[in-house]
Amino acid sequence: MSDNMTNCSFKEVDDAMRYVELIIYLPIFIIGVVVNAAALLVFCVFLRKWTETTIYMTSLALMDTLLLLPLPFKMHATNHQWPASFQLICSTLESLYFVGIYGSIYTIMCIAVDRWVAICHPFKAKQLRSPRAALVTCVVVWFVVLSSLSPTIYRFRKDEEKAFQCFHRFSEAGWSPPLIICVQVFGFLLPALVVVYCSVHTIWTLQQSGQRSAQSRACVKIIFSSLIAFLLPFTPSHLGIFLQFLVRQKIILDCGAQSSISLFIQVTMCLSNVTCCLDAFCYYFIAHEVRSSKHSFRMTSQRRATFSTSEV
Repeated sequence: MSDNMTNCSFKEVDDAMRYVELIIYLPIFIIGVVVNAAALLVFCVFLRKWTETTIYMTSLALMDTLLLLPLPFKMHATNHQWPASFQLICSTLESLYFVGIYGSIYTIMCIAVDRWVAICHPFKAKQLRSPRAALVTCVVVWFVVLSSLSPTIYRFRKDEEKAFQCFHRFSEAGWSPPLIICVQVFGFLLPALVVVYCSVHTIWTLQQSGQRSAQSRACVKIIFSSLIAFLLPFTPSHLGIFLQFLVRQKIILDCGAQSSISLFIQVTMCLSNVTCCLDAFCYYFIAHEVRSSKHSFRMTSQRRATFSTSEV
């Protein structure tokens, strides 16, 4: 993502990232493919219990898979230039990559809201929540992310007549103030506020209820794992995008600062892909609770509305 806008040299950063990206991406790709394939297999074949949560988790696993698909090409582009005739292929791969990122962000947000409704408003949840509603929500998320991001990303590159490096050096349109503001506010800050509010409020409600059941403890684990899977990968990368935006707007002019920001954004963007692996914690707790619920006794209606697997 570095770009020689000024007389500053980024050669050392770019040379270092050729190795750092491969070191980070290779294990993420291998682990991510195994984890998400296993999750899809478990949810779709072995469990076959379509609750609200398993529907959201299946959609999240598909989003993570969409994010993983371009990684081998991204690893290749790190050390190789592509011919000009590959512009369309590059834009398509970049679209899949960013759709996977922001699709995951909004799917995690939907999961947090769904849990908040189920646990904090159990009586309203009977009218608001259903597997059908969860499926419709996932379809809407896919449609909105695909329709808003894909056409936008195609404008990130100028039509070049020479070899280029895919996933790097976006055009000025890719760093325009309206676009970056939308990415920061609607792509991260707004979903982050929703996830944090819903997670904190849900945990507080569980603690205030005085319940110490296995379902309650499992729900807290799911909430914490979802929160970590959201904040840990995406907060540093969006901070890096903001700092690089300041560089592109010529607000930060110091070459040392620009070099540090270039290294920071590239490393954090690489590490943001670890969400494909961190989501495995969510998959594990959900799968465990769904299996356990098959052998549990029927609970009272109010307690089921608050703590059962289909309500978390």
